[in-house]
Amino acid sequence: MASAFSLNTRITLASNSFYATAQKSIKQSVKHSGLGYIDLFLLHSPYGGRQARPDSWKAVEDAIDEGDVKTGGVSNFGVKHLQELLNSQPRVKPAVNQIEVHPFNTRTEITSFCRQHDIVVQAYAPLARALRMTHPVITSLSDKYSCSPAQLMIRWSLQHGLVPLPKSKTKSRIIVNGEVSGFDIGPEDMNRMDQLDEYLVTDWDPVDTD
Repeated sequence: MASAFSLNTRITLASNSFYATAQKSIKQSVKHSGLGYIDLFLLHSPYGGRQARPDSWKAVEDAIDEGDVKTGGVSNFGVKHLQELLNSQPRVKPAVNQIEVHPFNTRTEITSFCRQHDIVVQAYAPLARALRMTHPVITSLSDKYSCSPAQLMIRWSLQHGLVPLPKSKTKSRIIVNGEVSGFDIGPEDMNRMDQLDEYLVTDWDPVDTD
């Protein structure tokens, strides 16, 4: 019977992180999981340089071939990093790019590129870490659609074809955040939310690193 859960993990590319480093990290993650495999393994950032990135990705490809990893992806990769990886003619394309996306940082260039190349965008910090919950546009639209600001922002992500990854330590909020199928944000209101983009970065921003 298929599991309702998936096990995801990541490796951060540091200086001089190449094939062997990524391979070791994957093996350790599989061992620690106790399952014999990882559902989704991400290269956590583009740090490490132009040689480290394709070398590390080859380790992910080999792990997929060996059955240690089911799906491979990347995180915090900008367009130039994704294009670089695709230009290397990988045996397996990244299935996922996990980046910070929300109405106050829409990342349109990256999300459009991913859409064109069938790369799923997982949006972390889709609530902008609650830094803009009281913004007038957010509160007015929340009232209009009879939902919470968090539900509104999650719904915005879904309607843009993203996979939002909201976080909460509170069980009740986790449940409420999942209750977003009962309404659709209208086109004009989606555009209003799109216009909120101020390139708000709530954590780190390595998408332009060399």
